[in-house]
Amino acid sequence: MATVAANIVKTLRANGIDRVYGLPGDSLNGFTDALRKDGSIRWVHVRHEESAAFAAAADAALTGDLAVVAGSCGPGNLHLINGLYDANRSRVPVLAIAAHIPTTEIGTGYFQETHPQELFRECSVYVEYVADPQQMPRLLEIAMRAAIEQRGVAVLVIPGDVALAEIADDRAVVIERTHPVIVPSGDELERAATLLNASTKTTILAGAGVEGSHDEVIALADRLGAPIVHALRGKEFIEYDNPFDVGMTGLLGFASGYRAMEAADTLLVLGSDFPYEQFYPDHATTIQVDIRGSQLGKRHPLDLGLVGDVGATAAALLPRLAAKTDRGHLDDSTAHYRKTRAKLDDLATPTKAGRPIHPQYLARLLNEQAADDAVFTADVGSPTVWAARYLSMTENRRLIGSFTHGSMANALLHGIGAQVSHPDRQVIALAGDGGLAMMLGELLTLTQNRLPVKTIVVNNSSLNFVELEMKAAGFVNYGTSLDNPSFAAIAEAMGIFARRVENSEDLPDAVREVLAHDGPALLDVVTERQELSMPPAIEAAQVKGFALYAIRTVMSGKGDELLDLARANWRQLL
Repeated sequence: MATVAANIVKTLRANGIDRVYGLPGDSLNGFTDALRKDGSIRWVHVRHEESAAFAAAADAALTGDLAVVAGSCGPGNLHLINGLYDANRSRVPVLAIAAHIPTTEIGTGYFQETHPQELFRECSVYVEYVADPQQMPRLLEIAMRAAIEQRGVAVLVIPGDVALAEIADDRAVVIERTHPVIVPSGDELERAATLLNASTKTTILAGAGVEGSHDEVIALADRLGAPIVHALRGKEFIEYDNPFDVGMTGLLGFASGYRAMEAADTLLVLGSDFPYEQFYPDHATTIQVDIRGSQLGKRHPLDLGLVGDVGATAAALLPRLAAKTDRGHLDDSTAHYRKTRAKLDDLATPTKAGRPIHPQYLARLLNEQAADDAVFTADVGSPTVWAARYLSMTENRRLIGSFTHGSMANALLHGIGAQVSHPDRQVIALAGDGGLAMMLGELLTLTQNRLPVKTIVVNNSSLNFVELEMKAAGFVNYGTSLDNPSFAAIAEAMGIFARRVENSEDLPDAVREVLAHDGPALLDVVTERQELSMPPAIEAAQVKGFALYAIRTVMSGKGDELLDLARANWRQLL
């Protein structure tokens, strides 16, 4: 008779799963040994379970298919949690096999005992404890279907002894994702059309929900004469081939995106969960389209909420809309975007010899030299700012990050899953020095698995974005300095091709060399610590905060920091 673990492997194979991310442990022995015996599913061995979960999240995000991760009992499970939070909040399908202590020891305070079903409840759409072999394979099928249909994390908690037990029903069911097309009712579409036809200045805010609906949204914008602002997670799906693009809004966005929303009399929100209330226009009529009804009005009061697929809803709306002949709002918004874009590009310039490199210049060079179908991953913080502002998306490029969960150290970890799932594509991980140092051991995962990820380190010797937040709130920077080694030297010691660049004149060739290397490579770039990533609209509280920061910095004896700040940012301030 087959064991529970063998049946899990059999079911995964039947569903086209050919890789599992994880780190072995004795409570996982039944599962990993079943993988060994089967031989058709690759065990992607990482150095930390958190990496396995982030890698699975990127894998699922890029393929759209179920990704699988496994962790051993106790600490192994706990290490999974941060990456599973990221996957669940990013709405990608991941199945986690969480091993548990022996069944007879549960509740005794046994070695490594935790209560996984409680720990994982908040970061999953489904979590269940397998107490008896008779529950399987039914619970596995339920978990897989939940992850696939709800686009989230499903966790099966399985004690090691249960995994090794014989299974009564050795079936292997194929779980196919359904593809319903959801469109608002005719009456709801008419109400939306009435509001949009009456509008003279409509702006579209596009989020991750526009994935797969690029052409329908472009057609809708053309009919409405509407500029398209994108949220960060919508960038990769709507920015390319878009004559109506006016950039991003939010804390990391452009002045033009903010302005296009502020000037609108009607805001049409398509598939976006953009969280920052202060960037929504208070005076505008607001219409929101989302596949999940519970999201409607969650971030901003609505005049009309519609449940539907963005593409299908846009197509159904189009024949009900009169073509806008007055393109004044669109023309004004796109003209402002061109000026804003030009100003941003002016900041992406080399520095004088001996000065730290502007991170904007690094991002510009990466954008120019990366492949047309490159997969970019970006660490939370300043790397995400530069990625959002300087990496141009094409129809085939992708941009993955911890954009909702906001975890440090994600770029390299996401890069692992991106490269495993797409071995023939260029994967570029834009990592912060703090983030890379946090999970530095995962560089060994690249060499062990022969993954040609290109890791680009924004090395400013600080937790840079945290410093900016402190400045904006009026605090003297404290506890944010990083005494960094040469990341290039560390990478070379791990068997990775590496370059370190301290002068702008050396950067173009170094970027070209690292991106062209046949294998894993790392570029350690010493960048300007005091570079400001200004938000699109400076609030009074931020102005006050910067003033307080300046006063407190001088009084704390760190006045030279203000001189460095001014010297680094005179281009932005003048």
